[in-house]
Amino acid sequence: MLKIFQQLGRDLFISGLISSHGGNMSIIDGERVHITRSGSMLGRLIDGDVVVTGLNVDDGDFKLASSELVVHRAVYRHTDARAILHAHPPYAVALSLLTDEDIVPVDSEGAYLLKRVPVISAKETIGSQEVAEKLPQALSRAPISVLKGHGSFAVGSTLAEALQYTTALELAAKIIWLSSRHGGRR
Repeated sequence: MLKIFQQLGRDLFISGLISSHGGNMSIIDGERVHITRSGSMLGRLIDGDVVVTGLNVDDGDFKLASSELVVHRAVYRHTDARAILHAHPPYAVALSLLTDEDIVPVDSEGAYLLKRVPVISAKETIGSQEVAEKLPQALSRAPISVLKGHGSFAVGSTLAEALQYTTALELAAKIIWLSSRHGGRR
């Protein structure tokens, strides 16, 4: 399992979708959540950087888990997600600061895969109960959502599927951003 987290974490970092210590990922296996450790470097995950805790119980290594554990748990409880990937894609985050509306991809891949990407707002954006309450609703209508000014949360049956939505969103956001500089729509 560590190898999958390592591969996806490296892909996120190389793609510029996270900073050295940013982002987090998890998968659910029954009632157990496997989630990246708080402060881990996703691009260089090592043994011990993926911790296991309960979906509904603070057991195992929950104190070591990402600060977004409360959000991951809420998404698992209220959606059919099997994997969650949280990143900080710069163009998508920039677009989220310019609108309170969904991001609507104008490129073919983004339009096909994503259609509309909900943008949600919260006073406390990192690991808050407010995000835990709002995000599952957004992810029940789309495979990825952007938390205004913070980052994206993608869900899938695997981490690879969640990565696909994350990279498609960032490319779509970049295309919107670049085309808007030349008279295209935002």
